[in-house]
Amino acid sequence: MKLPRRRLVHLIIAATTFPVLSRFAAAQAYPLRPIRLVVPFPPGGAFDAVGRPLADKMKPLLGTIVIENIGGGGSSLGAAAVARAKPDGYTILLGGTQTHVNEALLKSKPLYDPVKDLDPIAGVAANVLCIAVHPTVPAQTLNELIAYAKANPGKRNAAWARGLARAVRLFPQRHAISGTGGDRSHHHSKQR
Repeated sequence: MKLPRRRLVHLIIAATTFPVLSRFAAAQAYPLRPIRLVVPFPPGGAFDAVGRPLADKMKPLLGTIVIENIGGGGSSLGAAAVARAKPDGYTILLGGTQTHVNEALLKSKPLYDPVKDLDPIAGVAANVLCIAVHPTVPAQTLNELIAYAKANPGKRNAAWARGLARAVRLFPQRHAISGTGGDRSHHHSKQR
């Protein structure tokens, strides 16, 4: 069967256009299955308190959102699971500063590269950290607290909540505060 040249050109155009149109149609149908939202901390913490209401807000737009808490390694295990997941938009991470900074800067063998392996898509919450002292400590500013700690080695007592351990351990190192001679630092690793 011999086709006229014009008809042949139309068939070739149609054949090459069909895959593009079908991909476009599939892209319009996202999501076709539930989305996995990885919270890189155990259930019940601050990230979970943000992730669950966020998932509820996203459900009318995206359908089923399945929350998976993957705690461990200061959020590294959950973030690494997302970094290794198929990059199809069906596995997303509720990450934060700790998830990205600690992995990139504090580990000799990171589980993932937060810059290359993960792309931020939206900011969903803000976090405020503070330093508080007992009223008897003669410090009203951070600089006064640092000066007091340097002038009184072994007389300070620090406590912190889970997730902040690295930041608190690095703070004295960064500000050259001696940790020798009876330093009483306490790490409260369990939330109460």
